[in-house]
Amino acid sequence: MLTEPFISVSKNAAWSGRILSGVLSFLLLIDAIGKFIRPAPVVEGTVKLGYPESVILPLGVVLFVCVVLYAIPRTAVLGAILLTGYLGGAVASHVRVGDPLATHALFPVYIGILLWLGLYLRDPRVRVLAPIRS
Repeated sequence: MLTEPFISVSKNAAWSGRILSGVLSFLLLIDAIGKFIRPAPVVEGTVKLGYPESVILPLGVVLFVCVVLYAIPRTAVLGAILLTGYLGGAVASHVRVGDPLATHALFPVYIGILLWLGLYLRDPRVRVLAPIRS
């Protein structure tokens, strides 16, 4: 088993990854908190997607746990994997109700790409797992 990554991360790349990951984590935490508070737009949006109001809090808890795991360096890869699954469910929900593809249905895909990019930039373990070759 590889204990120390052989690929180094430059300071600029690491900070870019931290900033990108931090901004996305903040936005996803705001989304999770919105599910805890349940203002009218959150309830309306969830019901529009075909879910009962009773699932809003559990979705918020799942999202909160995934974001916390993503934010902690030792569990960031697990958090990214779980968030990818969560975002995949969001894509499926938007496709199911016929939302516009580029703006609604693929928006979680864009978030997922940025999540993994932030992790790739800041974490040498991810660079070992998914090297970009020239």
